Amino acid sequence: IIPNGEESELYTKCRGLHGNSGRAHIPAIHQLIQALEQKGYAYAVDGDVYYSVRQFAEYGKLSGRKLEQLQAGAGGRVAPDAPDRKKRDPFDFALWKSAKPGEPAWESPWRMGRPGWHIECSAMIRARLGETIDIHGGGGDLVFPHHENEIAQSEALTGQPLARCWLHNGMVTVNGEKMSKSLGNFTTIRDLLDGVWTEYPQPVDPMAVRLFVLQGHYRKPLDFTRDAIAASINSWQTLKAGLLFGKHHQAALSAASIQSSPQEPSSEDPWVERFRTAMEDDLNTSGALAVLFELAKGLQREGNRLVHEGQTQSSPELLWQQWQTLSYLAQVLGLEAEAESDTDVAAGELDEGAISDLIQQRQTARQQRDFATADDIRDQLAAVGVMVVDQPGGAVRWHQQ
Repeated sequence: IIPNGEESELYTKCRGLHGNSGRAHIPAIHQLIQALEQKGYAYAVDGDVYYSVRQFAEYGKLSGRKLEQLQAGAGGRVAPDAPDRKKRDPFDFALWKSAKPGEPAWESPWRMGRPGWHIECSAMIRARLGETIDIHGGGGDLVFPHHENEIAQSEALTGQPLARCWLHNGMVTVNGEKMSKSLGNFTTIRDLLDGVWTEYPQPVDPMAVRLFVLQGHYRKPLDFTRDAIAASINSWQTLKAGLLFGKHHQAALSAASIQSSPQEPSSEDPWVERFRTAMEDDLNTSGALAVLFELAKGLQREGNRLVHEGQTQSSPELLWQQWQTLSYLAQVLGLEAEAESDTDVAAGELDEGAISDLIQQRQTARQQRDFATADDIRDQLAAVGVMVVDQPGGAVRWHQQ
């Protein structure tokens, strides 16, 4: 996420690769196409240059598709009812296209024209990063034909893998529909943070948004819904309570000081082993979060015991160790909590009377099975650091973080 008016050095560099490819990488594109021609993988026809797909025996290995199963023209953005007569084979795709009136164009060994859709990526990777890169990412909709064609272009020339690891993310949806401006359901992270998303018109903690994303697998669709965001806000309060455990209960833990950053736990720590196992399983962040929540809920229970009973079941040394482990592992996922200052809490303008009134309204809503209102009230209280704890028999306790 790039804040308004700010750009990281990496973002600027990456944007330049694509945004300035016409100026900076046209020579590299020409060289790559010419090398493919020389090796018999490309051919020129009347100012256009095409890649001969059938010359690359491994075509389809990334997507698992076979040429016999594909619709003619699918690889080159050519409709079946309007075939490109210049192609030797319907499956061939363009490396260079001669200029049409009004299109951007560059000089080339073939004719004034522009690069095909796929060649610039192969050329930029080769020019900037070498023959093989460690990780190549993109949306799941790019597996075929874009990434398949990148592989064909690059590996036919180098004989080396284009990428050691491919990561393809799922699409973003809203209430099960593809997010798009035409459907009127388009939103941004900034809209969520500022509370102007129509589905959830309240400011959302950035950590709750991060948690929402991490709760799903990167290869699965990410569905933005009001209920999902509200659930992530509540989940973040649970995790946040665990992350702030050491700061809130420093005296009870007999800790001399709170380090500015958590101490790295032992690699043999069972919590660390479970976390690592999940992350090494195709970046299973939801499995890694399950470890964090188990730690956080245990610390939250002990924190409640301290508040209401004045003692804990586990030893201070064990609780201190678990809090350090939780804080360290959470930082791996970029999850960090800050204690609300007196100013933060005052901003909510909720004294004990107002809190009690809201809790009573929530109880009434729950009795009437108006759970949406009950959840809204709980979120409102959580936003100013008030944790509501439902007890057996309908009783409710609350405390400020």
